[in-house]
Amino acid sequence: MTKKTPPGFKNFWDSVDEDLAHIPIAAETEHIPMRSTEKYDLYGVRITSVGPYRLFGYLSVPKTDEIHPAIYYVPKNASVHEIIPQGTAIAVREHYVTFSLACRGMRNSDKPYAAMYPGQLTDGLESAESYVYRGIVADTIRGLEYIITRPEIDKDRITAWGNDNALLLAARRKQITHVVTQPAYLFDTIKNSATTTSYPLAEFSDYLRLHPERTSQVAEILEMYNLRWHAPYIKAKTLVRASEREGIYSPSKLAEMNEMIAGEVTIHESERSSFKDGLFAEKWLTREMLGATATPIVPEHWQDFV
Repeated sequence: MTKKTPPGFKNFWDSVDEDLAHIPIAAETEHIPMRSTEKYDLYGVRITSVGPYRLFGYLSVPKTDEIHPAIYYVPKNASVHEIIPQGTAIAVREHYVTFSLACRGMRNSDKPYAAMYPGQLTDGLESAESYVYRGIVADTIRGLEYIITRPEIDKDRITAWGNDNALLLAARRKQITHVVTQPAYLFDTIKNSATTTSYPLAEFSDYLRLHPERTSQVAEILEMYNLRWHAPYIKAKTLVRASEREGIYSPSKLAEMNEMIAGEVTIHESERSSFKDGLFAEKWLTREMLGATATPIVPEHWQDFV
């Protein structure tokens, strides 16, 4: 791992922006009555990213004449594509415009490329140009470029919610005002993958055991995505959901990255409880997006604890 921004970092990311600039979004939307109610509408959305590659997303819009804050559920390292993340209260769709995007390879965006899981994170690591994650980051950016065209959105309240891609997006696009993130594989990837047998990080160490001769090349490619170099460009208010103290991405392991983030940062160390961790995140998001007096939007069986 280098101690300073890797050579060619700016040019690499500028080239992604240039590629996107030459590809029209070409959005197509289709109302999905089965997933709509009297309180919100759901749409299936098709947009085009670099390649060109056609992507699919779910857009949920409250049925009011007001503008609403937005939550963009960025693409994740999993095949399943959901309208909102599993465990999220459905009532969130009454108060936010939500957009969930399947990046290339995920189900609903798996033609012509169907990713393997595990396998996606190391696909094409033979070179910086062939590495699939360049396209995935472009897909993530393209999703934001689409949702900011929607007239229902309050442009001063846009949250990127997800894993490492939420931070990469906030670094590349200033329209993101808030971030809720749980880093999983793009902070000091090679160093941290060597210390665990758990996925998704272990996918990288497995790859290097199979191709040890590529270690230097892979490390150079992954430095372009290393969150430590993107952190100084993140000005959004950010909630970092760290793992527990003994975990791979504990608060101490993420300390350097967190200190480098330009915007205000809140760090929550996992309490090893999806309920406690989820409640903390929902309270933080509600306070930031809906106001200090608003009630957090949580599943019914959590409401007695709000």
